[in-house]
Amino acid sequence: MTFRNRLQYLLVWKLRVSNRRALELILSGEVLVNGISVNTNIELSQTDEVIYNNEILKEGKKLIYIAFYKPRGIETTLNTAIADNLKNILPFEEELFPVGRLDKESEGLLLLTNDGTLYDKMLRSENKTEKEYIVTVDKLIDVNFLESMANGINIMGKMTLPCQIEKIDDFTFRIILIQGLNRQIRRMCYKLHYEVLRLIRVRMGTIELGDLVAGEYRVTPSPALPQQWGRE
Repeated sequence: MTFRNRLQYLLVWKLRVSNRRALELILSGEVLVNGISVNTNIELSQTDEVIYNNEILKEGKKLIYIAFYKPRGIETTLNTAIADNLKNILPFEEELFPVGRLDKESEGLLLLTNDGTLYDKMLRSENKTEKEYIVTVDKLIDVNFLESMANGINIMGKMTLPCQIEKIDDFTFRIILIQGLNRQIRRMCYKLHYEVLRLIRVRMGTIELGDLVAGEYRVTPSPALPQQWGRE
């Protein structure tokens, strides 16, 4: 909780009054938050509307969460100076940004939102959430490969955490990570002399890709846990 998120700060900033006067207005009950009179210096959220003397001082923001299937070959960036950027293919008028990343050659589930608070919490959080992928490689998958991947592999000078892995067919496996190291699955496979041919993220925490195909999206509820979703 910070002072800048407090109702008193908003009144000082919007009405150009002193801290003391702003507190007096709050205590008088003249300030409405979401249509309700308040008399304490509450913390405001993005969705709160604040009205004083029939003037809207802060509009409530409608938060949007989109499950989007990022196609292969698209960079997870809104920078239009970069070729094949995400912004050029998004069909939304609302300014949304990605939470977590997928590298250019990977595809699948990407969360898009205008919820800056959620984004900040995810970046700061030490907790991790499950990220599930379906991966196709260039060689037959054997027991040694599965055991090595599950137990952890030294990449970039550190051991990956133990993970869940399941063989789907001779060349395809499902893997669930709670880590977000850069290009983690590709690097792990490379260490075992396998090349990743296709990598699809199918789940992030409680949000699933479902039956979406490349370029499609659906509106989804707010994620239950603001946890760190890294890049693969």
